[in-house]
Amino acid sequence: MTTNQEVLTVKGLNVSYGESKVLFDVDLSVRQNQVVACVGRNGAGKTTLLRSIAGFLKPLAGSITSDHVNLVGRKSYDIAKMGIKYIPQDKKVFSDLTVKENLELGSYATGDYNWDRVTVYFPKLKVLMDRKAGFLSGGERQMLMIGRALLGSPKVLLIDEPTEGLAPSIVSHLKNVFGELSRNTALLIVEQNLPLVCAISDKVYAMKEGRIVAALADRDSINADSCERYL
Repeated sequence: MTTNQEVLTVKGLNVSYGESKVLFDVDLSVRQNQVVACVGRNGAGKTTLLRSIAGFLKPLAGSITSDHVNLVGRKSYDIAKMGIKYIPQDKKVFSDLTVKENLELGSYATGDYNWDRVTVYFPKLKVLMDRKAGFLSGGERQMLMIGRALLGSPKVLLIDEPTEGLAPSIVSHLKNVFGELSRNTALLIVEQNLPLVCAISDKVYAMKEGRIVAALADRDSINADSCERYL
C-alpha cells in the first residue's frame, strides 16, 4: 500500500561524465512504501541515475530532494545517513571479512545493531555468519548487501540490477523480500527481469538514451508487453 507522500523527487536532472552528457531532464518520484522500477537497455542511464541520487555523481542541473531536503551537493555518506541507501550492481562485499563482520560495519555506521531485521528476510545469513564473504555465492552476497543496507531502517533503497546472474530460486526469494520490504521502506529498482518488474512494481519508468520516455503508473499498463517496447 502506498501513500501520497513523496520520499524522493527528481526534477530536471542533467548529468554528464566529463564532456559526455548522460542524463537529460529526468523527472522521477517515489512515494512512501512504493516499489518503483526503472527499465531500459544497457547504456540508457539507469545506473547513472541511481549514482546521482546517492551522491556519487554531481549533476549539471536539476534537483534531487527527499522530504523537502535538497540532496544535490551532499556527500554520499550523508545521504546514506538520511536514509537513502544505494546497493550497487557489482555485488561487492568485504571479501576478507566474515558475514558477521560485514554486518558489524553496517551497524557501526548506523548505530543499529538489531540484526533481526536482516535475518527475518534472509535467514540463510544466520548460518553463514562465520563464513568469509569472499566465499559466498552471488545470491548470498546480494542478500548480505541488501541486509547491510537495511540497518538503520532506511526510507528508500536504491537497488541496481539485484537479480542479475542469480539462480531462479534466489530471484523468487528476492521477489518476496521486495514485497515485504515495501511495507516499511520505498524501493527504486533498476532491473532487466521484466516478469519480476511487472509483479512487484507500483510504477515503472522507462529510460532511453538518458531520457525518461514513459511512466507506467497503473496495474493495467504495467505488463511485459508495455515494458518490452522500451528495451
